[in-house]
Amino acid sequence: GFLCPACRKTGAAMSASVVLAQHDPAFAGIARKEAKRWQDACGTALIAFHHIGSTAIQGLIAKPVLDLMPVFASLSQLDALRNRICDLGVEWLGEHGLPGRRLCKRREPAPVQHIHCYAAGDADITRHLAFRDYLNAHPTIAADYARIKEACVAQHAGDRHAYGDCKSGWIKATEAKALIWYNKESIE
Repeated sequence: GFLCPACRKTGAAMSASVVLAQHDPAFAGIARKEAKRWQDACGTALIAFHHIGSTAIQGLIAKPVLDLMPVFASLSQLDALRNRICDLGVEWLGEHGLPGRRLCKRREPAPVQHIHCYAAGDADITRHLAFRDYLNAHPTIAADYARIKEACVAQHAGDRHAYGDCKSGWIKATEAKALIWYNKESIE
């Protein structure tokens, strides 16, 4: 199969295989650089830019994929910037199954980036931030998640979808707790 540049060293195919790696603190710096590139391209329509997902959680094993979440003033402004966003070297995938989101992917240079674009006020923004912040604030829960990931990859290393399904129950239950915690934290 086709090997992505980051996979060539390990021999992992870019297909549906799942490979977990130790936390890489360099991802935070890459996220900051991407935020600057996006701000320069999108101007005032871009109102926030967040590093989310497993690579944003200290010490957590993760697929070597950088999840980013730009937040725009409105979907119409976001959609109007499509060409400028594509000029950043990303592939525009549209909603990709989630109304209100615009998914983009950047495959080169490594690491691969999944960029989840939203308009301000979308509930998924809070869900992503709550999960990230909750796991960062609760290392024992993050360690539980690492064990879930390891068990799921042991069962489904060759099937990215089955791996995701395996984790989904734990993630949904933890997201519910994270949202309660996050809302309390933002009030206090």
